[in-house]
Amino acid sequence: MHDGSGRIEVRQLSKNFGSVQAVANLSFTVEPGSVTGFLGPNGAGKTTTLRMILGLVNPSEGTATINGLPHDKLGHPARVVGSVLENEGFHPKRSARNHLKVYAAAIGVPDRRVEDVLAAVGLTDAGNRHAGGFSLGMRQRLALATALLGDPQVLVLDEPANGLDPEGIAWLRTFLRDFAKQGRTVLVSSHLLAEVEQTIDQVVIISHGQTMYYGQLHDLRNAQRPRVLVLPSDHDALATALREEQISEIEQASDGRLVVMNTSAQQVGDIALRASVAIYGLEERHADLENLFFQLTSGQYAAAPQQYGPPPGAPYGASPGAYGPSQDVWSQQAAQQPYPQGNTGWGGQH
Repeated sequence: MHDGSGRIEVRQLSKNFGSVQAVANLSFTVEPGSVTGFLGPNGAGKTTTLRMILGLVNPSEGTATINGLPHDKLGHPARVVGSVLENEGFHPKRSARNHLKVYAAAIGVPDRRVEDVLAAVGLTDAGNRHAGGFSLGMRQRLALATALLGDPQVLVLDEPANGLDPEGIAWLRTFLRDFAKQGRTVLVSSHLLAEVEQTIDQVVIISHGQTMYYGQLHDLRNAQRPRVLVLPSDHDALATALREEQISEIEQASDGRLVVMNTSAQQVGDIALRASVAIYGLEERHADLENLFFQLTSGQYAAAPQQYGPPPGAPYGASPGAYGPSQDVWSQQAAQQPYPQGNTGWGGQH
């Protein structure tokens, strides 16, 4: 059932489980024709938020709507929104094809749709195999096929790349972008930005159940600035020489190095040479999006969250500076923190 909208709207959404606040005042919009990444570390509140959007958990405060309506008010929900929150809902002795036929009958779509979705997810040849013998990646594909049975306008997927091998991830990326190009809506969660960076158009980053960043992915990417970390023999002399060359954004890192923004290692080295300042270490860094993600969500279980999120009802598409950390904050953190590398945990297909 396509009404030309497909918009997901989350407004001041909160959820408490007893004394634990799982989600705190989230607000964002997922537009049709786009793929939105919903990102945060494990335990940040992503799945709870998705469950509220899908009507599986009642919010303590706020609203979550699809096409302007709560999920339980949609006339034929399976034809409006398809979702994958887990991939364990399969009878192990039932074939993939029969599993899909059961769900097709439940939502009132013809059996021929089963063949369509098997082909769409690349499981046609495995359709008669028992789901209990499927690998994690194949179960992910079968779960996606189930979500597609109603030809929905909206897809809501929780960690869909989990269990896919690199070829499967490339396939999923292409599939989701093609789905969005049809004017449909995709909301996909992940705890790794690198996993979805090449797929998404906009991003919502949460930590402690709160919004840390919401906006276009290219705005977050454009907020990155090159920086050089340099260990000179004379800090003051080098800083003076840099300022004489109109390079004024210079900070002191905790390890004794200078952090010089918006320049290159070659330029800093040339200036130091002309100023007769010896250099004992020179490193140029370009923080990637994954590093910014770690900086935005760091310390979730160690300290109170930093208030980088948008105010309730913040407009879509504002610049990172409007409701993200300032570039100076990012540069200071990047100079002082290591760059952790996430483990994707991908399995393969049999």
